[in-house]
Amino acid sequence: MRMYDLIAKKRDNFALNDKEIAFMIDGYVAGSIADYQMSAMLMAIYLNGMNDKELAVLTDCMSRSGDCIDLSGIEGVKVDKHSTGGVGDKTTLVIAPIVAACGGKVAKMSGRGLGHTGGTVDKMEAIPHMRTALKEQEFFDIVNKHGLSVIGQTGNLAPADKKLYALRDVTATVSSIPLIAASIMSKKLAAGSDCILLDVKKGSGAFMKTIDDAIELSEKMVSIGETAGKRTVALITDMDIPLGNAIGNSLEIIEVVDTLKGKGPEDLTEVCLTLAQNMLYLSGKGSLEECKKMAEKSLRDGSAFDKLVAMVDAQGGDTGVILNTEKFVKAPYLHEVIAQQEGYIEKMDTEKCGIVSVILGAGRETKESVIDFSAGIIMRKKVGNYVKVGDVLAVFYTSKKGVFVDAESLYKEALTIGTHKPAKEPLIFARVEKGKVEKFHS
Repeated sequence: MRMYDLIAKKRDNFALNDKEIAFMIDGYVAGSIADYQMSAMLMAIYLNGMNDKELAVLTDCMSRSGDCIDLSGIEGVKVDKHSTGGVGDKTTLVIAPIVAACGGKVAKMSGRGLGHTGGTVDKMEAIPHMRTALKEQEFFDIVNKHGLSVIGQTGNLAPADKKLYALRDVTATVSSIPLIAASIMSKKLAAGSDCILLDVKKGSGAFMKTIDDAIELSEKMVSIGETAGKRTVALITDMDIPLGNAIGNSLEIIEVVDTLKGKGPEDLTEVCLTLAQNMLYLSGKGSLEECKKMAEKSLRDGSAFDKLVAMVDAQGGDTGVILNTEKFVKAPYLHEVIAQQEGYIEKMDTEKCGIVSVILGAGRETKESVIDFSAGIIMRKKVGNYVKVGDVLAVFYTSKKGVFVDAESLYKEALTIGTHKPAKEPLIFARVEKGKVEKFHS
């Protein structure tokens, strides 16, 4: 078998068979297939796509290219959630406690942030002494005892994806729906859960800008998961506006606590309850309606909040800051962004809002950047709000001197203020199950 022949076959829009895909992935990981040949193959896939069978085999080969985690040491049905990334997206730390409070099991590995999107592990490390690297047995023990544990990615999961992503990044082949689907699902399959909920973001702060693209990606990922024997559902959620009111690590943890106490922002609460409802449904805890009621009850009776405290305690974190969020270290500098014109906020460029938080120190510009856990933004006004001259649009927090001018300029660029009140967009656009797409938007 020669890579040259496989490139020609895919260039001419023929499907690759199982052995050809395995030869290609194994050879690339081993180093016997050169970057320039794999670059040509990636471009051929970008231009011609892949059918569902090719995609399932590609994802399977990528998932088996390194460690595959065996979660059989954890009792019950393990449910995972993956978000395609967003700004202010602290959903994992709200929904994992809700699911655990309702009898579900969440053994989750999460990533760090890079660029304008935040990472769950960074947010957790804003809690003093919180450990996000645990030995396997301790991870299992915490999930068995409390129903949840969230840690950083461990081991050598899907190294084929790491190599391929680095190559896609420099060959203009990132925005291929089959390649995105294989990249996400290879890591999810290697992570070992029994069922997977996908939170596919759509909008200005997301990779998928349109509902049609988001549905296409969701259908591909659901098909991959189901083919691999994992019950899989995707929800398409809004990322045209940052989620919640806080962007930045300790600020987002405070918002997580508020939400678990039933006092969180309406948009964050609604999205989290819907995600948790679907995770419980996948876990076999009841009908969608029954699971919704269970999730809502866990916020009302405080059991979900108790699960967050239990996880923080089990992973060495200071529960004092969770029980009293006033104890979080405060940023030494704060700045109010004041409205200079009157009108409705018609639009927000979510990506720019995320970049502002990076300027303030809440995110990484490079992998080596050190995060300022106290930095970030509290948004006082969002899309649909009417603002008057002199109103506070947002409050910035940072430990850096001299960044407020640039940060404010970019934040104001991110807002479109006009005379028309925008129509309220749904927070959840669609739900995708095997063979079924249910749209919620008009």
